[in-house]
Amino acid sequence: MSPITTDAAPAAIGPYSQAVRTTQAPAAPGGLIFTSGQLPIDPATGTFVPGGVAEQTTQVLKNLQAVLEAGGSSLAHVVKTTVFLKDMNDFAAMNTVYASFFPSHPPARSTVEVARLPKDALVEIEAVAVTA
Repeated sequence: MSPITTDAAPAAIGPYSQAVRTTQAPAAPGGLIFTSGQLPIDPATGTFVPGGVAEQTTQVLKNLQAVLEAGGSSLAHVVKTTVFLKDMNDFAAMNTVYASFFPSHPPARSTVEVARLPKDALVEIEAVAVTA
């Protein structure tokens, strides 16, 4: 297992990695990448992007994409995501943005409403992907 880090996504704010790869080789085909949940933090400013759940979902998926690319994968290689929403009433807005990032062959997904997310985010997404 090897950690994945990138400055193109927000740094971990606790004792965890942005993601981990199951193989030691830096982009060995067939390895798995498990990402930590990504928040709507702009890595350039360290703050949440302005707007509602659509804007937050966009930033979350951009952060997720950056972490996956740092690990030798991409959104096209995601096999499973888990979406955490503060309010299930935001599902349609989140889903519209989500669909634009996964235009063909969307991964398996679970979506759950949670009582609270870190820093009071509206959405957080984690993923499992294969290396390219």
